[in-house]
Amino acid sequence: MHPYALLAAAIVSELVGTTALKLSDGFSKPLPSLAVVVGYGVAFYLVSLTLEELPIGVVYGTWAALGIVGVAGIGVVLFDEPVDLAGALGILCILVGVYAVNVVSEMAAH
Repeated sequence: MHPYALLAAAIVSELVGTTALKLSDGFSKPLPSLAVVVGYGVAFYLVSLTLEELPIGVVYGTWAALGIVGVAGIGVVLFDEPVDLAGALGILCILVGVYAVNVVSEMAAH
């Protein structure tokens, strides 16, 4: 499987785990708690596969950055968390950085 497809799946899995973490209420709810463990477990496994083909800086930077953007979006949509202009500009900067590292830079080239 293409390493970026694996990385995308890892990010989605982490987002599921992180959302479940919020819903687990301090691990007092069994189903969301199980989703945390499974979500993070799958995410780390997929990241490990991605690292076989892409540099660690690219993989971890992309995973962390898109995780931040995704969790911020989930917070706004599912949990009615606010986002202001500074937050939106920060998210835009993160996305520009991910684009630069993965598309413009030669860091991801192999």
